[in-house]
Amino acid sequence: MAVAHFFAAERPDYVILAAAKVGGIVANNTYRADFIYENLMIQNNVIHQSYVHNVKKLLFLGSTCIYPKACPQPMKEDYLLTDTLEYTNEPYAIAKIAGIKMCESYNLQYGTNFISVMPTNLYGPNDNFDLEKSHVLPALIRKVHLGRALEQEDWATIDQDLEKLPIEGVGPAHSQEEKRAILQKYGVTKHSQGTVTVEIWGSGNPMREFLWSEDMADACVFIMEQRNFKDTFVKGTTEVRNTHINIGTGMDICI
Repeated sequence: MAVAHFFAAERPDYVILAAAKVGGIVANNTYRADFIYENLMIQNNVIHQSYVHNVKKLLFLGSTCIYPKACPQPMKEDYLLTDTLEYTNEPYAIAKIAGIKMCESYNLQYGTNFISVMPTNLYGPNDNFDLEKSHVLPALIRKVHLGRALEQEDWATIDQDLEKLPIEGVGPAHSQEEKRAILQKYGVTKHSQGTVTVEIWGSGNPMREFLWSEDMADACVFIMEQRNFKDTFVKGTTEVRNTHINIGTGMDICI
């Protein structure tokens, strides 16, 4: 009801739906019910109320995790729903796929102008460096930072980090051994010979693409100003699907 009241009071002409419950691999795999339920509720409420209140155009932001785990590179829009999803973030991915299909279905049935875009891995100002909830790049940056401090036994830097970005179960007041144990839990380990290793999940074979968040914002503005739903498929097509638009740099990096 709160979303309906907001739309009734504000009567927006344009909506950019970037709101979502997001997180990294650990959070997605641990809180599976939360990720599918909360994202579906966000999308269903905002997209439907945009239709009810005659919003001129809506832009829905999804995620590249909608594509199959073994998706060919580079990823193309037509690869959606062609194979099994990555298990760890499957609930989140299914919610995002539902958002795409909801936009398509409302457009086809009601004549709305709702466009879905799929950003690649974003990074930029105000990123999330929580080791449980962050995405790959901020997590990697923080792990390397902590690993360097641990290698040098620079506990002042580690304490400063823990004070600014708390990790559950440990803080500046805990012993050095307790801090070592927590860092090791997140893949930052100092070995007996003094070397430090930073664990990076995966085989090293999958490719990732990274995009500066402000470039993504520019792309969204361009699409809102220059593109419409009718531009996303060939006129006369009898089965309209995969009308979402991938946004990225086109350059992949292995991790």
